[in-house]
Amino acid sequence: MAKRRAPFDRSKRPLSAAKLDELALAYVARFATSRAKLTRYLSRKVRESEWIDERDAMAACAAIADRMERLNYLDDRQYAAMRAGAMTRRGLGVRRVKAQLYADGIAEQDSGAAIETAEDAALSAAVGFARRRRFGPFAVRSSDDPKLRERQIAAFLRAGHSMTIARRILDVPPGDDAALAALDEDAGLD
Repeated sequence: MAKRRAPFDRSKRPLSAAKLDELALAYVARFATSRAKLTRYLSRKVRESEWIDERDAMAACAAIADRMERLNYLDDRQYAAMRAGAMTRRGLGVRRVKAQLYADGIAEQDSGAAIETAEDAALSAAVGFARRRRFGPFAVRSSDDPKLRERQIAAFLRAGHSMTIARRILDVPPGDDAALAALDEDAGLD
């Protein structure tokens, strides 16, 4: 039987500021990201390796993030607008958008416009969510089951929508074309 080689220990791979800069460039080329996410990525790479540069590792991470921002490879406002728009189109509500932007490390002054846009599109996002999940007016058949309604409201809340919007959509029975048209008009849909 052949001898197995010991697995390569990646944590002991040497890492310098130049290699860290290459990793950062590859990361921003591949992913749309925020400054905080890039800094977290670089910090993790430093923790997983053996730092061999004479400069402080965390200072190098911050300097690389500054450089990427100066080169316009990072733009937190643009990232926030893109992320909020994508989440709204998927049918997620304002609370989920706010939570995700906070988790991505976007500062309040950079996320303000994106959150306002998500708030303006809250009803249309909720209608899209209901359409995709076949809730309320998009259900196959009408149901008077209170447990089903509670589960649907809970799904709306987990998606980040308000209770008011969830109830408003779920109050429209399936097949009521006039109420659905009014809801679509309020949401700004076709």
